[in-house]
Amino acid sequence: MFDRVKDVNHPEEDLLSVYRDHGVVRRDGRDDNFNKAALDRSIYQLVHPGWLVVNRMKAWQGSVGISPFRGIVSGHYICFRPAHHENDRFLNWLLRSAPYTAEYAALSRGVRPNQVEIDNEWLRSLRIMLPPLEEQRRIADFLDAETARLDRLAVAMHKQDDLLKHRRLRVLDLLGDVGTQPKKARLGYLSLLVTSGSRGWSEYIADSGELFFRSANLHADRIQPKLANTAYVQIPESEATEGQRARIKRGDVLIGITGANAGWVCLADDAVANGYVSQHVCLVRPDSSRLNSRWLALLAASTSVQSELMRSQYGGTKTQLSLPDVRAIRVPVLPVERQAQLALSVERRIESLDRQRALRQRQLQLLTERRQALITAAVTGQFDVTTASGRNVTEGVAV
Repeated sequence: MFDRVKDVNHPEEDLLSVYRDHGVVRRDGRDDNFNKAALDRSIYQLVHPGWLVVNRMKAWQGSVGISPFRGIVSGHYICFRPAHHENDRFLNWLLRSAPYTAEYAALSRGVRPNQVEIDNEWLRSLRIMLPPLEEQRRIADFLDAETARLDRLAVAMHKQDDLLKHRRLRVLDLLGDVGTQPKKARLGYLSLLVTSGSRGWSEYIADSGELFFRSANLHADRIQPKLANTAYVQIPESEATEGQRARIKRGDVLIGITGANAGWVCLADDAVANGYVSQHVCLVRPDSSRLNSRWLALLAASTSVQSELMRSQYGGTKTQLSLPDVRAIRVPVLPVERQAQLALSVERRIESLDRQRALRQRQLQLLTERRQALITAAVTGQFDVTTASGRNVTEGVAV
């Protein structure tokens, strides 16, 4: 059905990409494509409408599609010119359906799960299910319409989720409520300790021992620790004195200070107490007579403090915060009792918003599963699309 073709030296053509969820798309039409194009576009391959494009490294994830456009794609892709007269839209749905994605995974080879690739010769053995041409057209029409309806619903859900995230930030900003007295003090002045782990911890990492708290243990939008894939360290007695400086106590506030996790916050609880922080995490030990730990942790996640931390970051490819940056954070001066009341009130409201967001995320997950199930059921002939109601089929299809 297809012939392998590698047609290069067309640098002036529009750039195209292959997306797992969208097939072949124009690069300039996506604001979520962060891959940089090669400086030498002559190595890119020209494809035409109806051509099959396969990302050899990500075919197992579904990065395959029939191109509706003329343009150029990465030289690492595999491109096929059609030698058939079947319906392109049907083939696009079929070859991007779950059964075919599973087949690409079975045909791919590699040492690691995320470093497998598929080869042209292996693709030659792929069997393609072809109903009559008119039925192909009906299935394609049906899926175009029904997936568009589901996609509109998903967009609406994403907008609702964005609104909930915005409301969550607005609630956090209430923590700085100082009434008519906007007095502020530096965090370092209100804390007993602001430090981080020293270098050289790697030689102490072991399969058991004390928790080694890294930036990977921080959440982007929660102040609870993330303890999946936790590392441990065993500190020799000779290093115990130095280690105590970076040892966590319950109520400490832990802030990421390097890379993508810079500014992420965690309130230390019993699960992480007595662990050690890495050099990429700042440990803040509040003076309990001046600062409520929970209020401080929530405040550190608010828009005002996060904006202050963003302005303080420095570096090139790997941005980071310094300990003086953290000590310089200005926090409202409030009675500790008022801080505790605000923290309790805000946390209750955040928990309610988080439950709504969790429900929305679950609905989006189910919608994605139902969309894929609908596609699979349609292209494999599990129902007659000429008599099916998309809503009824979507609700009745197994996921």
